[in-house]
Amino acid sequence: MARSAPAVADRRRTLAVLAASGCSLGLVGAGVLGLAVETGHERDAAMLHGFTGLYGARIDPEIRVMARFADPVPYAFLGLLGIAVALVRRRPWRALAAAIALAGTGVTTQALKHLFAQPRYADWLLAGQIEGASWPSGHSTAAMTLALCAVVVAPPGWRAAIALLGGGCALGLAYATLALTWHYPSDVFGGFLVAGAWVFAALAVLTHVEVGDPAPARPPRFGWLVGLGAGGALVAAALVGVASERVPLDTGDRATVVIGALALAALALALVVVTVIAASEPRPSEGSDATPRSPEPSRAALAR
Repeated sequence: MARSAPAVADRRRTLAVLAASGCSLGLVGAGVLGLAVETGHERDAAMLHGFTGLYGARIDPEIRVMARFADPVPYAFLGLLGIAVALVRRRPWRALAAAIALAGTGVTTQALKHLFAQPRYADWLLAGQIEGASWPSGHSTAAMTLALCAVVVAPPGWRAAIALLGGGCALGLAYATLALTWHYPSDVFGGFLVAGAWVFAALAVLTHVEVGDPAPARPPRFGWLVGLGAGGALVAAALVGVASERVPLDTGDRATVVIGALALAALALALVVVTVIAASEPRPSEGSDATPRSPEPSRAALAR
């Protein structure tokens, strides 16, 4: 028997609420470990030290371009582009949700930066210590917010591909900021989690206000997204591990670097995959007495 629209909406809402709650709890954990626990800061500093192996004078311009693609001007342009896509698709609630998430994550990150500003010293950074108001990372927050909002506003048939591209770009930016020693890894984790908390909260609200499409597209297949994403996460962690060989670290610290790189990639993958699932658009009841069965969607419907 086909699943009814209310039941599907309830499952989407539950997933979004659980994901938003998990991101919020994870944000607290990242803050405590990175800011309040000495051992956590030591692991944070060791992980950052390993990431500096990614930096090279020959690729300095490329690394800096990657790190700055979420600066205010490109962030505003890409954010407005996403909102425009939702409006063209006649999805005003999704446009509003994206706008709120794009603004809310920025305000939240800046508030947390000033609220929890404190010096964090690492011996090997010498005179180049990271500024106190750096948790969570604004660049990482912005990059992941753009990636998740792009998934929310995209046509269903494009969501998995956009999720893979957006998640990869967000992870690349995060790695670049670490290579440049702009942030500690805990700052990046915090930024990703701020983005996830806002976007998933917005998706939970969408299930209450968004009206079902009379000719909806089928939910996108995303098994390949998980497979490629997992493979990419392993490759990214391996590359960081190889690059860290250029940095004087002991065996335990080098293992911390690889685990941290893999954890960041896994978090990015989890966020985009859950967004693809939770962003599925509402469909009218199928197989019920109240609502007739919808016809097989056309190619045009799949692209909407």
